Amino acid sequence: MIPFKEPDVEQFFRTFGIQQFKVSPDESQCIFSTNISGKFNLWAMDLPNMYPYPLTFIDQTCHGISYDKQDRFIIASFDQDGDENPQIYALPTAGGDLKPIRLQEGKQHVQFLLSNNGSKLFYTSNKDNPQFLNTYVYDLQSEEEAMLHQGKKAATYLIDKSPEEQSFAFLEFTTNTNSRVFIKMDEEVIHITSPEEKDHTYTDLLFASEDEIYFTSNIGSEFHHLSRFDLKTRKITKELEVEGEEFITLKLDNNHSCLYIVSKKGVVDLLYQFDLSSKELTQIEVPVSIIKQLEVAESGNVYIMGQTATKPMNIYKVDHNQAEWSCLTNLSVPGVSEQMMSEPEVFRYPSFDGLDIEALFFKAREEVDNGHVILWPHGGPQEAERKSFRALFQFLTYYGYSIVTPNFRGSTGYGFSFTKRVEQDWGGGSRLDNIEALENLIKNNKADRDKIFIMGGSFGGYMSLLLHGRHPEYFKAVVDIFGPSNLFTFIDSVPEHWRLGMYELIGHPEKDKEKLIEDSPDTYIETMTKPMLIIQGANDPRVVMAESDYIVESLQNKGREVEYIVFEDEGHGFSKKENEMKTYRAILDFFNQHL
Repeated sequence: MIPFKEPDVEQFFRTFGIQQFKVSPDESQCIFSTNISGKFNLWAMDLPNMYPYPLTFIDQTCHGISYDKQDRFIIASFDQDGDENPQIYALPTAGGDLKPIRLQEGKQHVQFLLSNNGSKLFYTSNKDNPQFLNTYVYDLQSEEEAMLHQGKKAATYLIDKSPEEQSFAFLEFTTNTNSRVFIKMDEEVIHITSPEEKDHTYTDLLFASEDEIYFTSNIGSEFHHLSRFDLKTRKITKELEVEGEEFITLKLDNNHSCLYIVSKKGVVDLLYQFDLSSKELTQIEVPVSIIKQLEVAESGNVYIMGQTATKPMNIYKVDHNQAEWSCLTNLSVPGVSEQMMSEPEVFRYPSFDGLDIEALFFKAREEVDNGHVILWPHGGPQEAERKSFRALFQFLTYYGYSIVTPNFRGSTGYGFSFTKRVEQDWGGGSRLDNIEALENLIKNNKADRDKIFIMGGSFGGYMSLLLHGRHPEYFKAVVDIFGPSNLFTFIDSVPEHWRLGMYELIGHPEKDKEKLIEDSPDTYIETMTKPMLIIQGANDPRVVMAESDYIVESLQNKGREVEYIVFEDEGHGFSKKENEMKTYRAILDFFNQHL
C-alpha cells in the first residue's frame, strides 16, 4: 500500500461555496455563483449534464440573478470587493462580456425583477433616497426610467409583482422585528395591516393571481405562519400554522395548485408541500439540514440549495411527485470524508434567569483533542447558529479544538418574543447567556475552566470584545472578526437607511446614553488583558474599519498583545478564497500559540 499523509489544513481551506442559483425557464441550464476558481463568478451547467463552465470573470460577489423568460439573456448584480453596493448587468446565457444596465458608484441597486416580456427592469435603489430608498422601472430598449415608488417612512423594497404586472408588493423594513408589507395598484396603496401597527414581521410573499396573495408573517402569533390576502375583499385568512416552526420561504407551483414552504425549526430546516385545494400539508424529506434557497420550475420539479454540518452548500433536484433527490453539484472537503468531521450535539440549558437556551457543541476529534473549547457567539444578533457547514469549525475540530455556539436570547427560530429580547440590550442578557453556556459545559465535564478561547464575527466579534472586557477570567485568548467596539460610533457609521432601525435595535445615542456606554466594549479596555487577534475588511460598510482601528490602537497603547490583519479588498466577510485561507490559517496559528 502507498502511505498518504493525514489531511492538511489546506484541504479545509479549499472547500468552495455557492452563493445562489437560478434554473432557466425550460430547465436546460442552471447558473450559480461560486468561488470554485478562488473568487466568486457565475458558472453554469447544461442540464442534465453536471459539468460546470464559467459565464463571468468579474471576480466579485453576486447579489441577484434573473433569467429572461424567453432565455435570451441573464440579469445579475455584483458588488465591488465587499462594499455591498450591487450594480446591475446583463449577459448572454452562454456567458461573456457584462453589459452595464444600472450603475452608480457608491449606490445600491437591489431587489430587481424582470417584466414578463423581458423589456423592463424593476429594481430598488438608494441613489436618490439614501434613507428610505426608491423603486424604479427601467426600459431596457429605450433606456428610459421612471419612479415606481418613493420610500417615505422606512427602507422600502420591491418584493413581488402580480402576474399581469398591475400590482406590486413592497416591504417597509425598520428592524428584524418591525416590518410591514403593502400593495400598490396604480397610485393606491393597500396596507395588509395598519401601517402604524408594530411588533410584527414578514418573511416572504408571492402573488398567486392578480387578486390572491400568500404571505408568511407572525401577525397575532409567536411564529411566522401562512396567510392569504384577497385584494378584492381586502381580507386576511390564516391558512396554516405549525407549532414551534417559522415559515420563511414560499414558492408557488401554479400548474399543480400547491405551495412549497421552507420552515425553520430550531437548528434545522424542513420542507413542506401545501395543497391549496385540499389544504393538506405534506413534509418532503430532503438531503440537507439547512435550505438556503428554494426554486420550483413550471414542470413542478423542485430545486434546493442547502447544506449540512458536514457537507458544504450544494444544489439538489427532485422531479415532481418523486422522492429521490439528485445532487447537481458535488462540493465537499477535498480528501476529508464526512465521517472524519464533527456532527454537532444539540443541547439545551437554563440561563441565569431560567430562560431555556438551545446550543450546538462541535466535539474535537478524539485522537487529537487538546481539551480546549472555543466559544463562538454568532452574528446578527437576530440570527442563529444552525446545522450548517462552516469550514472554520470543521478544520478547528479536526485539529483538536471543540466549539460551543449558543443561540442566545435574540436568536431567530425560537419565537418573536425570544428574538426581541436583545433589542436595546446588546450587552446584557445575551452576554450572560454565553457565560451560562460555558458554565453548563464545565458542570458537565465538557470544558475545562482554564482551557477556553472565544472567537466571533460581526455581532459575535462585538460579543467577543465585550466578554473579554467584562469576563476576562474565562478566556485564554480572543479573536474578533470585524466586530464593533463602540456602539455610539457604530450607530453613526452604518448606511443611512439602517439608521432608524439601529435606534430600535441598539438604542438612541442621547436617550439611551448610559446603557450604550455600559454595553460598549471599549468601556472595558482596562480589563482586556488577554492576547487578541483582530481581523477587518477595509471596505466593510456595516462595521467600518475605524471600529477595529480604535480597539487595536487602544490596546497597543497599553502594551497589550494584539495582532491585526486588514484586507484591503474585502468587506463584511470573505469573498476571495486566498483571504479566507489566510484568515483561517492565522486563527489556527493564534490558538496554537496560546494552548
